[in-house]
Amino acid sequence: MGRVGPRGTLTPVIGRYSLPAMATIWSDAHRLEMWHKVELLALEGWGKLGVAPVAAIEGLREAQVPSPEEVAEREKVTDHDLAAFVDLLGERVPTGGEWIHFGLTSSDVLDTAGGSVLGEAARLLIDGIRDLFASARRMALAERNTAMLGRTHGIWAEPTSFGLKAAGWAFELARDHERMVAAAEAVAVGKISGAVGTYAHTPPEIEDYVCQSLGLTPEPASTQVTARDRHAQFLGTIALTGATLERIATEIRHLQRSEVGEVREPFRPGQKGSSAMPHKRNPVVSERITGMARLLRGYASAGLENVALWHERDISHSSAERVALPDASLLLHYMLEKMKDLLEGLIIDRERMKANLEATRGLVYSQKVLLALVESGVGRDEAYRLVQENALQSWDQGSDFQQLLADDPRVSLSPQVLQDCFRPEAFLSNTEVVFARLASVTLSDQRTG
Repeated sequence: MGRVGPRGTLTPVIGRYSLPAMATIWSDAHRLEMWHKVELLALEGWGKLGVAPVAAIEGLREAQVPSPEEVAEREKVTDHDLAAFVDLLGERVPTGGEWIHFGLTSSDVLDTAGGSVLGEAARLLIDGIRDLFASARRMALAERNTAMLGRTHGIWAEPTSFGLKAAGWAFELARDHERMVAAAEAVAVGKISGAVGTYAHTPPEIEDYVCQSLGLTPEPASTQVTARDRHAQFLGTIALTGATLERIATEIRHLQRSEVGEVREPFRPGQKGSSAMPHKRNPVVSERITGMARLLRGYASAGLENVALWHERDISHSSAERVALPDASLLLHYMLEKMKDLLEGLIIDRERMKANLEATRGLVYSQKVLLALVESGVGRDEAYRLVQENALQSWDQGSDFQQLLADDPRVSLSPQVLQDCFRPEAFLSNTEVVFARLASVTLSDQRTG
């Protein structure tokens, strides 16, 4: 993956899979702005306690934030990015520069600013999930009566509807939304508690002021850092949401296969599916999303590894987080937008769905026949074996299943009852309960429990 570079720019690799709103949140320029904000708020807190002079606070408020290039150049000397930033900031305050970073340790700034950035990223992801949920729900309700083959193990099973399939996606996205709201609350924390979390050099009032100003919750018992189970929860939620998108993408990929042909990704004028085969229209967006979901699971694994740090802190988590947190956020944001575009432009071939149902020669109605025989008084095992025998014959000989049953003297069903077993709409008669449930779903950005 690429990296967020100087002045908020992106290298071409990660830039290919980044959207501007999330890229801005994770830009180097925004990170340094947040560092400045935390330093300023901490100094304001000291001022409210009557400790820091007004001139130092005003000087820091007016000081120009060092650029990413300037910090990178000074870091060649300090070998510490936050220390380089503090040095440069101090040089830009005409009076009272020595008060900058007073009583703080690096992680007070890094984790508090990071908590704010993570909160911003999470809120953007929450919005993306909500929008995708709305698209999936619209599709589900619109296609509730679009009968199609249901498949289990990749084999014909029974009739279902495309709307029911999409409803499952929508409900899962609703759960992803709920999980992301919880993850946002978990990561939007800060700490201004000093080198080992004892508040030895900064009273809790400073932390309260900084966190309240940034809309963060103070870490209730920090060490030198905020607890990394929070970041693991965030990355795990991102990975799980990515798995939902992969589930949808995998379904679309299967349904777009030439032998199935029930849905197709949109294909723009001028688009080329292959450099060699002009006829190709490949499910490239679904395949891209599938690959990205694999990356997200890797980032989630790194998040779990970062939970256990030595004593009050080591920095084994730091390098992993510099890659995992921005990249996972950028990728999921991109995936959500691409999946939304995909669903809203998806080509649904209802005639092909109908033709594929008919191509089963009636085999997918076997359970209806089985139950009708049981209702007529035939023992279940006897009825099962009778239906199975005719079904296997239909499979092996390519003959019509309904006709085989009609010709079998052991099948004591009337022609009308037998005919009723072979209506796809009969399989959808009770599915309205699902769509009623879906219509009643509301998504809230606030946790309720």
